[in-house]
Amino acid sequence: MAKKINVVSTVSTILFLFLSAVEAQSGALDVVAKFGAKADEKTDLSKPLSDAWKEACASATPATILIPKGVYLLSQATLEGPCKAPIEVQLQGTIKAPTDPQAFKEAKWIEFNKVENFKMSGGGVFDGQGTRAYKREGCDKKDFCSALPINIRFDFLTNAMIQDITTRDSKQFHINLLGCKNITLERVSVRAPQDSPNTDGIHIGRSDGVNIIDADIRTGDDCISIGDGTKHLDVKGVTCGPGHGISIGSLGKFENEEPLEGITISKCVMSDTTNGVRIKSWAGEFPGTASDIHFEDITVKNVSCPVIIDQKYCPSNKCKMNEESNVKLSKISFKNIHGTAALPEVVKIICSGRFPCEDVELADIDITYSGPKGPAVSECKNVKPKITGKQNPPACAAPVPPNPTPTV
Repeated sequence: MAKKINVVSTVSTILFLFLSAVEAQSGALDVVAKFGAKADEKTDLSKPLSDAWKEACASATPATILIPKGVYLLSQATLEGPCKAPIEVQLQGTIKAPTDPQAFKEAKWIEFNKVENFKMSGGGVFDGQGTRAYKREGCDKKDFCSALPINIRFDFLTNAMIQDITTRDSKQFHINLLGCKNITLERVSVRAPQDSPNTDGIHIGRSDGVNIIDADIRTGDDCISIGDGTKHLDVKGVTCGPGHGISIGSLGKFENEEPLEGITISKCVMSDTTNGVRIKSWAGEFPGTASDIHFEDITVKNVSCPVIIDQKYCPSNKCKMNEESNVKLSKISFKNIHGTAALPEVVKIICSGRFPCEDVELADIDITYSGPKGPAVSECKNVKPKITGKQNPPACAAPVPPNPTPTV
C-alpha cells in the first residue's frame, strides 16, 4: 500500500509541475497573441518585441517573453535595462535578419544591454542570413569591414543564463559578450560555412565569471575568441570545427588593454580546425598582460597546428615583424592534449624576445602526424617550459624558422 501511495504522490507531483509550467507559459508575454507579431517572414518583429520587452522590464514580478514557433523577420532590436525584476526570453521560433548588410547602421543586430537576472532558452534560432555579407560587398578595399552586424550582443549583463539556442550565418561575430558578470552559455550551437570571414562563434571581452558549457561551434573563424580584460573564464565540453580553434587574443593590438587572467579550457574536441588551442599577440604594438591560463584534456582531430603561442601574430602581413610583442605571458599550461595533426608543426611556442614567456608547462602531449611533410615537430622560442609526462613529438626539439609562418 505504501508503494501505491508513493506512486500516486509522484504522479501528482509531476502533474502539478506540468500544470505549473503550462500556467507560467500561458501567463507569458506572447509576441504573437498579445503584441501582434506575425510569423510570415515579412512583418517586422521589432515593434512587437520591443513592446513586450518594455512591459516585462517594467514588471515588478518576474516576466517571460514568448516567441512561439514560426519564422519571423527582425530588422534590429536593442533591449535594455535596468529592469525591475528577472526576465526570461523563450525563443521557440526562428528569427531572421535582413540579408542586405547595408540595412544596418550599427555593427549589431540584436542587443541585450544592462540587464540583471536574465535568462534565454527555448531551442530557437537566430539566423543572420550572412551569405551576401561574406562577399564583403562595399568593403573590397579594406582588410576588415567593421560595420557588419554581430548576431547577438550581450553587453553588461549580470547573472545571466543562455541555454539551448542556435545562432546561424552571422554577418560578423555570432555572439559577443562585453562587460558581463556571472553569465553562463550552455548547449549553444553556432553554424556558419567554413569560408565565412570573421564569424567568430563566441567572443568574450572585459567580462568576469563567464562559463561556456557543452557548446557545438562550426564556423569560419575562431570558435571562441577571448579578448583583453577577461577574468575567471571556464570553457568546458566544447566541440569545435571547422574553424580556427579556441584562441586567447589577439592581444596588444589596441592601447590600454586590460589584463587577462584566470582562463581554463578543458575537455574540448577540435576537429579539422586550423588551430587547436592558442594564445596570440601582435608583433610590436601595445603592452598588455595575460596570466593563469590552462588548457587541459583536449582532443585534436586533423588539426593544422594543435598547440600554439604566437607572439608574432600578423594575419595581414602588415605588422612590425622585426619588432617584439609587448604583451607579457605567464603561468600557462598545456596538459593532456592528444590526437592527430594535419601538418607537422604540432607544438609551436613563439614568445616575445622582449618579454619571454614565464612559467609555461607542457605535460602529456601526444599528437601524431602521418602526412608526407616529414616528422612531427615541436618548436619553442624565448621560453623555457617545464616538461613532464609523455612528449610526442619531443618538446621544443626543432629549430624555429627565421620567419615563422603567419597563422590566421
